[in-house]
Amino acid sequence: MATPAEMAATVFSQNFNCSQSVFLAFAEQFGLDRETALKLASPFGGGMARRGEVCGAVTGALLALGLARGAQAPAGKEEIYQLSQEFMHLFEEKHNTVLCRDLIACDISTPAGYQSAAEKRVFTTICPVLVQDTVEIVQKLLESA
Repeated sequence: MATPAEMAATVFSQNFNCSQSVFLAFAEQFGLDRETALKLASPFGGGMARRGEVCGAVTGALLALGLARGAQAPAGKEEIYQLSQEFMHLFEEKHNTVLCRDLIACDISTPAGYQSAAEKRVFTTICPVLVQDTVEIVQKLLESA
């Protein structure tokens, strides 16, 4: 059985986006089928709809944390906010930002920026590292929560 990090790396290597890769690494163990997980996370790649905003790996992680520990009633939302903030802090501590365009040093919201990112090979050098780091942070948080 593949670890979440191995699963995320495999999914990402199959040309799924970073959000899908991170979310799918956890979704099935918390009761969500593969097809639904891939659909849910699909718009978040490239920093939310390829706008270079919050990194897709980060949004995939937040989806996974919500699925694993999210609130089913308004009274329980503080716990998931705290866990999510802790995730964000750990990610920023390691990478200084959660913004896709800053993490990859390219603005992929434009055709020229996307082309530049492809030429710089960020999708095969930087993004896989971000996916891996994100999965490891989520695992750590889920094990300690």
